[in-house]
Amino acid sequence: MTGTTRITTPFDAESTAAEVLAGVDLSGRRAIVTGGASGIGIETARALAGAGAEVTLAVRNLPAGERTAEDITATTGNKQVYVAPLELADRTSVAALVTAWEGPLHILVNNAGVMAPPLTRTAEGWELQFATNHLGHFGLATGLHRALAEAGGGRVVSVSSSAHQRSPVVFEDLDFERREYTPWEGYGQSKTANVLFAVEASKRWADDGITVNALHPGGIRTALQRYVTEEELNRLRAQAGPDAPAWKTPEQGAATSVLLAASPLLDGVGGRYFEDCNEAVPHQPGSRVGVAAYALDPAAAARLWTVSEQLLGA
Repeated sequence: MTGTTRITTPFDAESTAAEVLAGVDLSGRRAIVTGGASGIGIETARALAGAGAEVTLAVRNLPAGERTAEDITATTGNKQVYVAPLELADRTSVAALVTAWEGPLHILVNNAGVMAPPLTRTAEGWELQFATNHLGHFGLATGLHRALAEAGGGRVVSVSSSAHQRSPVVFEDLDFERREYTPWEGYGQSKTANVLFAVEASKRWADDGITVNALHPGGIRTALQRYVTEEELNRLRAQAGPDAPAWKTPEQGAATSVLLAASPLLDGVGGRYFEDCNEAVPHQPGSRVGVAAYALDPAAAARLWTVSEQLLGA
């Protein structure tokens, strides 16, 4: 897959975030978790805080963020849990968080996302899923690059999905201006972009000691599916047949994220795609597991980086 030995760990699909970080001391480390007030973002932030990290929840809904921060403090005893506003589809909002951040950043978990909405465009005319899931996180990570480098050994986690198997990045029509829009194809494209970002960022930032990896968290029932009906979810699972993976709890869904964010087992590892707490195998047609070759393609990763910089005016 990458020409190197596949990374495996003692953990699996049933492991929880707390189990992955058991015995790990993150005192003195600072983390940002986007979408930290819902779904697996909450449990990712909780596990990092439970291990002693200072955690900032970067969220759209500030009241929800404040309630989550209070809950995490109550359950972990960690009072260094903060909230910052972030609307990933708004370049001004992303820039404001970057500008406000001071000091080193040891962990950035690009967790927030939108899944399968009706065709929606940003003020710039960008398709919402690509703009939110990829471009917003790209702008955030590149804007915080100096803080990550200052940390020494900084880690970036790019939360992708097995849905990346549904579509490569279609550079000729990123925003569905000439092809028919389907919600799942748009979602798949944005999730492939999340993996390609990890590939190129790890290459570009290696000399700064920054590692970047992508992951599929598994199937978890969260607010991410707010645009997806129960009937649609059942149809998709039926398509997967008997190999459809079991639903995970949010605590299990956050396990791979925190593995990549903070486990010493991943020291120095970058540019890879994980699922169920282990590096994924190559995707095989008809399967719902593994990573598609186009998502790890270095040429596509380099092209996406250049296109993203151009779109954001970097």
